[in-house]
Amino acid sequence: MSFNIKEVILGPDEGRKLNAVDHPFTFKAISSDTDGHYALFESILYGGGPGQHTHENEEEAFYVIEGNLKVLLGENIIEAKPGSFVLVPRGTIHTFFKSDENPVKMLVIISPAGFEDFFFEVVGPDEVDAQMMADRALETGHKYGVTFTGPPLS
Repeated sequence: MSFNIKEVILGPDEGRKLNAVDHPFTFKAISSDTDGHYALFESILYGGGPGQHTHENEEEAFYVIEGNLKVLLGENIIEAKPGSFVLVPRGTIHTFFKSDENPVKMLVIISPAGFEDFFFEVVGPDEVDAQMMADRALETGHKYGVTFTGPPLS
């Protein structure tokens, strides 16, 4: 079995950035870096989280670095403090939101890779606010196997 994986070395604050006002992303590894196995990005949640949704094709995982995150996983809401890891199996309804007024910094892993293209398309090269991002996500979700099933939670 051969892999076409190259070295990626990025320092703090380095990587491909997407400028969502309430939820900026810094991509550390994408499909082309990992031969499609996974994508990894750092995310800071200043505002609300996404609407409740499922992924048809990917597992998604969150590792909380700073702040307190709540994660809806199926019918359960989990409190994720710094150092917490939450794995969301594909097909599971989920969303996330801040537990308090403080921002949440987290790493997000998507496997297999490819879903990062959803963010590149939805956020794009310009700065977008939460409403613009939500509208674009609803228009684009079907293309990437994401189904929105309910509103964001807070």
